[in-house]
Amino acid sequence: MWDYLFANFLKRAFKHGSLIVHLASGKTLRLGGGTDTPVEVTLHDPSLTRKIMQNPDMAVGEAYMNGGMTIKDDDLYGFLSLAVRNMGRNGERFNNPTPTQKFTQSAQRMLRKISQHNPIGRAQENVAHHYDLSDALYDLFLDADKQYSCGYYKTPDDTLEQAQAQKKEHIARKLCLKPGMQVLDIGCGWGGMGLTLARDYGAQVVGVTLSKEQHKVAVARVQVAGLEGQIDFRLQDYRHTEGQFDRIVSVGMFEHVGVPHYAEYFNRVRDLLAPDGVALIHTIGRAAPPNVTSPWVAKYIFPGGYVPAMSEVAPVIEDANLITTDIEIWRIHYADTLRDWRARFEASMDQAITLYDERFCRMWRYYLVAAEVTFRLDRQVVFQFQLTKQQQAVPLTRDYLY
Repeated sequence: MWDYLFANFLKRAFKHGSLIVHLASGKTLRLGGGTDTPVEVTLHDPSLTRKIMQNPDMAVGEAYMNGGMTIKDDDLYGFLSLAVRNMGRNGERFNNPTPTQKFTQSAQRMLRKISQHNPIGRAQENVAHHYDLSDALYDLFLDADKQYSCGYYKTPDDTLEQAQAQKKEHIARKLCLKPGMQVLDIGCGWGGMGLTLARDYGAQVVGVTLSKEQHKVAVARVQVAGLEGQIDFRLQDYRHTEGQFDRIVSVGMFEHVGVPHYAEYFNRVRDLLAPDGVALIHTIGRAAPPNVTSPWVAKYIFPGGYVPAMSEVAPVIEDANLITTDIEIWRIHYADTLRDWRARFEASMDQAITLYDERFCRMWRYYLVAAEVTFRLDRQVVFQFQLTKQQQAVPLTRDYLY
């Protein structure tokens, strides 16, 4: 029965491209419009037909991780690209969801506030799940500055290193920095942004992170750079930070705040920002209405994380009595960043396996590929919000950026 229902489900979902699915029962399904080179998948576990129908996102991710599903030539990128091409928009995982999927999606939306509840203690636990992994793992695929956020590709030929340097420069320009300014870096990671702002722009930097591993590396980098008098990296929640700062920057941290804490976040930014100060908030965003985090991503990669819609962020900024002086949207930049990360990770797979195991590496590869495909083919982007308390805190035209 499940094979029959599964076949009907896939026929409704897959209209484009060509997909061949070998079921554990021995049956073969041929789906799509028959165009393009077929992507060929084998389901080794008989229970997968039921599990995929009930929760496609979770079941497919776990099946790839655990070896219950294999793809010919391990063409994960081709498979996930085909899946995204056949997805519904606005966050639906497949067109025409079944009643079971509709129930699952409704339950996820109802539980959204609970899953994104990130009080101070829980926030640190969620951060540790991802960012306190071995530094050696991140060294396998990040640039030397350990920038773990979207690069800024000015040309298709830019290297990862160029894109990350250009990202930092672009953000520094938006901050309108002057030597000696007090800068707060919320979610400072391994310290690359803070080091750049101190070394290249003469800023006095306080950086806060909840990751013990990142904090350890960031502090060591300050000592190596001889910038102890300019940089103070703290293992601290931004909600415990005190003082006032001329500039506030936050890159790739807002995704971990959670919708229930947006007001708390922007009120804290307002309170910490000097009267003539400038803040730059850089976050992944969705060019679609609000929805929920992928269940697989929430379980295995970013617990408590959420990618916001513009409609969820803009009203909270207004309520915090902050002025939005610039909004910039980066589209394919993160897809290209993830492409470069994935290529480096795949080239270093043997080293990654020695750090963890094959299952972990399949999980990590699935994460990188799925994220790249989502940015390239679906409605996921990057938002940059420039915020002030005064209308004229930044120049009146964008000429200063270029």
